[in-house]
Amino acid sequence: MEPRRFVIMKPGKDNVATALRDLAAGTEVDLGGQIIRLLDPIPFGHKFALRDIAAGEPVYKYGQVIGKASRPIRAGEHAHVHNIESNRGRGDLAASGG
Repeated sequence: MEPRRFVIMKPGKDNVATALRDLAAGTEVDLGGQIIRLLDPIPFGHKFALRDIAAGEPVYKYGQVIGKASRPIRAGEHAHVHNIESNRGRGDLAASGG
């Protein structure tokens, strides 16, 4: 049996999955009948989009919003700081009342 390659903590709510090992671009992942081809290499511990995520849309991991897409993210694309704006640890927002 092949070891798990990724984890989705809250299926149906999360729109990203976390890689449990390095995954190569072009890898196909089966989401229970829906196949996604990874568009980028995904390093261990990093996220990839399970579906297209529009710019400004909340990004869900663990069933919780972890940020918002700073630009459109395609299904299978690496989801990280280059395309997700975190809503955690934003001291600039806290200082301004945002």
